[in-house]
Amino acid sequence: MAHPARGGGQPSGYARAKRARARQLRTQSAQTTTATVPRWLSKYGMGAWYLIGMAIVIGIVVWATSQITMVFMAVFLALVGTAILFPVVRLLARFMPRAVATVIAILGSFALFGGLVFYVITSIQGEWDELTDRFSDGADQIIAFFENGPLPWHFSRQEITDALRNAVDEGTKYVQDNAASLASQVWANASTVALVFTVLALSLFVAICLLYSGEKMWLWFINLLPQQKRHNTHRAAMAGWLTFSGYARGTMIVALSDGLLAFFLLWILGIPLAAPLAVLVLIGAFIPLVGAPAAMVVAMVVALAADGPGKALAVGVGIALIGQFEGHVLQPLVMGKQVSLHPVVVAIGVAAGTFVAGLLGAVIAIPIIAVIWAVFRVLYHTDAPLDELPPLDVDALVEAIPAD
Repeated sequence: MAHPARGGGQPSGYARAKRARARQLRTQSAQTTTATVPRWLSKYGMGAWYLIGMAIVIGIVVWATSQITMVFMAVFLALVGTAILFPVVRLLARFMPRAVATVIAILGSFALFGGLVFYVITSIQGEWDELTDRFSDGADQIIAFFENGPLPWHFSRQEITDALRNAVDEGTKYVQDNAASLASQVWANASTVALVFTVLALSLFVAICLLYSGEKMWLWFINLLPQQKRHNTHRAAMAGWLTFSGYARGTMIVALSDGLLAFFLLWILGIPLAAPLAVLVLIGAFIPLVGAPAAMVVAMVVALAADGPGKALAVGVGIALIGQFEGHVLQPLVMGKQVSLHPVVVAIGVAAGTFVAGLLGAVIAIPIIAVIWAVFRVLYHTDAPLDELPPLDVDALVEAIPAD
């Protein structure tokens, strides 16, 4: 008959007592070690380890994302399209099958975008002859300004012509000397175009799936989690999705408003290419901090070449006022409290995103930070916030500081 403590049947009372004694000794050892460490050091030491662990996780996520940048871009575009079109699909699904509503919403967005491009192209073609003449007159005004203007230095027409000719000659020589490398770059750009179409096709497919059965897909994922984790996971994810969708739809509305206001401004001032420049302002609204100023500079250059410095200054002031109207009226009104980030956070986030992933990082940094902050606010419960800083006796505090 096998002895219970050596592998047959249940452990004997002696074996259970031995294991309990071992656990007790380990607990006492841990308590003794903890007692020898100051409480503040233990607390902040554990906090430091938590921060290190979070930094490692974030670094792994950033590294993994950088390895599949195009896939991440496709998914991000799909999420943006889903956020914008989901209210339309939900409205149409009340009157027709959801699959038909999804197809109508997708085709309608394509028709809207195609109509916008067609309008821009036809407006350029319709204004081309007048634009050529006005640009010639504007160039003469600019040259006259540099020749006889109030600037402390002056350039003659011949000097400007020679500088332009030298620039063209240097550009031609560079192309001749680097023809082979430029040809390889053109071929690489051709493959990049194919890659862009692949990304767009993947994003379209993912957007269709999310619009048609996104809720069922999320339910399937929730059911994979343990029962006690499902509620908090769903709350946090919905908070993040509401923030992201609010940001996407709000940015679209703000961008369209900026484009329309810029179009009316340029049209009233009589600036050529008002429609294409308005589209450029619209696109610039999607790039935080730098997009709108870049579009303003391009519009000012066109106005300067077409109608001189006065119109260029008027365009710059007008687009700057549109930016102020966007920041102080449109942004709070459209987005509300869904994306409430301090301008310092926005600036640091855009800079960090630019350093990590270039222009793509600048575009996606703010929605990602907003989503993380929304999830954090849902999962992390804090005490009631202060309305103002607590009173402090500065003199008593100074006296309490020990002298050297």
